[in-house]
This record gives sequence, C-alpha cells and structure tokens, in this order.
Amino acid sequence: MSPSSSSSPPLKSQPQTPLRRRPKAMKPPKNHHKHHSDQTSIPKLKPNRPITEILWVSLVATCIKFLLIPAYHSTDFEVHRNWLAITHSLPLSQWYSDETSPWTLDYPPFFAHFEHFLSFFASLVDPIMVNLQHGLNYKSQPTILFQRLTVIVSDFVLVFGIYRLTRNLGYKERVLIWVLVIFSPGLMIVDHLHFQYNGFLLGILLISLSALEEGKDFLGGFVFAVLLCFKHLFAVAAPVYFVYLLRHYCRGGLIRGFGRLVIMGTAVVAVFAAAYGPFLYHGQIQQVFHRMFPFGRGLSHAYWAPNFWVFYIILDKVLAFSLVKMGFSVQTPTASFTGGLVGDSSPFAVLPRITPMITFSIVLLAIAPCLIKAWKDPQPRMITRWIAYAYTCGFMFGWHVHEKASLHFVIPLAIISLKSVEDAKHYFYSSIVSCYSLFPLLFEAQEYPIKVLLLLLHATLMWIGFSSHFTTTNRKAAETEQTRYDKTRFIVGWFGKLYLLGLVAVEIYGQFVHPILFAERLPFLFLMMISIYCAFGMMYSWIWQLRQIIKLH
Repeated sequence: MSPSSSSSPPLKSQPQTPLRRRPKAMKPPKNHHKHHSDQTSIPKLKPNRPITEILWVSLVATCIKFLLIPAYHSTDFEVHRNWLAITHSLPLSQWYSDETSPWTLDYPPFFAHFEHFLSFFASLVDPIMVNLQHGLNYKSQPTILFQRLTVIVSDFVLVFGIYRLTRNLGYKERVLIWVLVIFSPGLMIVDHLHFQYNGFLLGILLISLSALEEGKDFLGGFVFAVLLCFKHLFAVAAPVYFVYLLRHYCRGGLIRGFGRLVIMGTAVVAVFAAAYGPFLYHGQIQQVFHRMFPFGRGLSHAYWAPNFWVFYIILDKVLAFSLVKMGFSVQTPTASFTGGLVGDSSPFAVLPRITPMITFSIVLLAIAPCLIKAWKDPQPRMITRWIAYAYTCGFMFGWHVHEKASLHFVIPLAIISLKSVEDAKHYFYSSIVSCYSLFPLLFEAQEYPIKVLLLLLHATLMWIGFSSHFTTTNRKAAETEQTRYDKTRFIVGWFGKLYLLGLVAVEIYGQFVHPILFAERLPFLFLMMISIYCAFGMMYSWIWQLRQIIKLH
C-alpha cells in the first residue's frame, strides 16, 4: 500500500540521516576537554595554595609595619643597637663582659650570633651604628630604617611557623588564625613600635609545635632546644616538653625507648654545646649565666605585669597601712603605694619575702596538672594547649615578669581558638586584656591613636570571624536543635561585657580624670589601675585554662 510503501523508505534510510551522527556532533570540543582536565587537576594544586594565601596576608601586614617605621621606639631600640656594636666590635670572649653601655648583652648565645650576623649588614648601612664608643644612643635615619627592617624581615619566621601549624585546616579556619596571629596588636605594639624581636622567636616556637602535632617529635624537640638558646625565658615550657617527649617519643619498649632517649638527649646536648661551648672554652660561662639570670632585679618589673604578684604586693601594702593605723609598729616599704617599683630596695612590710626559688616552685606546682596529663596520655593534638598553659603559669607566678611575656601564651592560644566556641570566647577576652596591658609601653600622645585602633581592629576582626565561623559550623544543628545551637554560638555574656566595659572605664579615667586630679601627687596610680584590673582578667584566663587541662581528654 502506498502509505506503507511511502513510510518504509525513510525507515531504511534513517541510519544514514544526520540524526545518527548527533552524538558525534554533540561531542565537546578539544578546548572543553582541556578545561575539564584543568578542573580535575585543581585538587592537586591545593597543597600549594596555602603558601600563596599566607604570603598575601603577610604582605598586607608588612605594609602596615612599614607605616610604623617612623613611630616611637623605646630604649630597647638602643639595647639592640648596642648589641650589634658589641658583637661586631669585640671578640666573642668579651661579648658578655663588656660594660661600655648600661644595656649589656643578656640574651643566650644564639641570639648574640643573630645580632652578630645582622651587624655585618649594619656596618654597610652606617658604620657608626656598630661602633662601640661613637654609636652610643645613635639614631640616624639609616639606623632606624635598618633596625626596623630587621624586625619586619625576621617576622617571616613567624609566618612560616603559623603556616606549618594551619596548612591542613580549611580555608576559612586557617585564614582566620593567620589574621589573629600575623596582625596581633600585641606583636605590633611590642615589636614594631616598642621594638623587640618576639615575632621571630615565637615563630621558632610555632615551628616546634607544628612538628610535635605532626608526630615529628625529634624535630620538635630539636627546634625547641634551639629556641632556648635564642631566649631562655621560653624555658618555662621545658618540663612539658620533657614529659611529653619522654612518654610519646621514647615509647616502644625499654630498649627502643632508651635508644630514642639517647638520640634526643644527644641532639639537645649538641645544640647547647654549640651555643655555650665557645664561652666555656674562653672561661666566660659563669659571666654568661650571670647576665642571663639577674635575680637581683626583684620580684616585679617597674611597671607591674598583670599577674598574681600584683595582688600579693597590694595586699602587703594594705596590711601595712591597716596595722600602722591600728598602732602596730610595722616597717613601711621604701617604695610608695604608687611608686611602681618593687625590688631589693623595697622589701615587703608584712607578708613573707618572695625569692626566685619560691616563684620557681610555684610555677612548677601550677604546671603539675599539665605534666600529669602529658604523662598519662601524651596526645599531639593537646600539645599546643599544654604549652600555652605552661607559659600562662610562668607569666602568672614567675620572677620579674615583664608585661610583654603575655605574648608567649596569647599567640599559641590563637592556634586553638577555633577548637570550640569556649576556646574562642576565652581567646577573645585574654587577647584584649593582654593587648590593653601593653598600652603603657606607648606613652607618647602621637602613638595613642595607633594602639587604640590596633586593639579595636583586632576586637572587630575577632568578633566577625568567630561569629561567622561558629554560626556557619552549627547552622545545620540549628535547624533541628535550637538549644544546642544557642550554646555553640559566639556570644559575649553579660559578665564578659561588664569586664570589657571596665577596661573602657579605666582608660577614660586615665585619659581625662587622672591628669587633672592625681598627675602630680600620684603619677603611677593609673599604671597601677591598669595592672590590677588586667590582673583579674589574666587570673581568669589561668583558671579557665587549668579547668580545660583537667577536663579535656
């Protein structure tokens, strides 16, 4: 039939129509396959991306540091300039005995060698800078620029350390931690205004911690030994390192454990031999230790660090004042209530005198819970928390503690601030208190806006970062369990708000009330108020960390 006959030819010819070739015609072009292969290769490039990202973050921070070069610098600037001159002009055997300047060399040998290394470049920039006699109190523009740049360049050790610790975290987590550490207002104030090299030294500490968290115990212990030969004040964490490495690295039976103990001990001894051996050869080792441990400086620094001894000092003065009013014969301390000086010339009037051995014993006792934890269950994921707690104990109960030492535990606390919302809240408070306690280091009017803006920027970034991180993390839980969501949100409670408002009140008093009422009669009263009020915040931080050490497994 015609219908059937008319329909059959098309069916037979259908395989030869263009419809048959459509899949081939729809095949993606070559450039599409190339793009697809590029997309599949992206995960292979991920390990390199954190380096690029952190370099951009550090570049922005470096630009800010450049802007701070002309700003105020303390006597520590002259201290380090003099150390350049000592190590450049004198033989090694006289480094720790020279007294041309009152700012004598009192850091361990590796830091002296670091200054010696810098002195070669300093002599090319301005030879007077490294002249022992003519360079005293020398502050030429090339000298200021050179010394500021050495701090900026050495900060890349900190950048590398924080990169190692966070490179395996998610993008948002690691960037937030980078901002907290690299843009730390405390480091900006102490290193790039006041003038020191804390960022470089803390970078070495972070490299050591990153090795321990990765299970590379030998490298972590070796790097920490090197750090102690740069700055001995980091030795507060040495008991934690010793117990942790003994239980974690030296495990595996008696023979294997003893062998590893010998290997680690040999490496540590080699580091200290390289540092102190030349001075032992020249008969200067006793002089080196005398400079490094000047116990005659007294229990507290001229500006009281906000630690436990602030309460002890104030209690002694209150008791002495009360007993005198009651008619008792009490020896009155030489320093006045607002003198800000507590040393050998100012013994306590009522309470027992504190010696270096007492402070050492109290610090060791305070660290004991951490040591017990490290002995029973040495976990790499806990080591940063333990080290931060150890440095908090050293700050709270140590001998002649400087306010700048709070950086030793605030920076490691930033690393663990994203572990939980409670860690974030604790870091939020402790970092603000630490930064504010450093404000008296910058006492000139032109630096006041800088330190205030640094703190406000830090607080704002923390607030935004923590709120975003914990809200995003727990949003899924919020859909099914609102109560749990509320407990895991980053919210500053009423008590924390009241305490932070108290900081604002103290600052308002210092800027507007104190200059009018007490500037002449009680010049150090405002500094004492900062120390005492911040000491409450630091005490809270120590107690909170202690509870976490005991509670966490």
